Amino acid sequence: MQMQPWSPSVENDLRHLLNEWDPIGVADEVQDEYDCMLTPMLQRLRGGADETEIGVFLRNEVEQHFGLDPLGARPEAMAIRAIAWWTALEVAHGNSA
Repeated sequence: MQMQPWSPSVENDLRHLLNEWDPIGVADEVQDEYDCMLTPMLQRLRGGADETEIGVFLRNEVEQHFGLDPLGARPEAMAIRAIAWWTALEVAHGNSA
């Protein structure tokens, strides 16, 4: 089964991961706070980005978009989770999601 390029279930899964990460601590009140990262992250993942590239993207978002010190947010740890999720998604669907 091939997934649609912008499948709502893929977006929802990534939104869930970002909300679990919750670098600014508002996901319990604002479920779409990190939606600004969905499309850029999915584009990077579909383009074959690795943990380093995703980590740099997340670090920049935390620092430049949200104005926080990225160290406490642990963007590299979130990048590892995102790549693991993406890899599992690709394997589960037998193609590039």
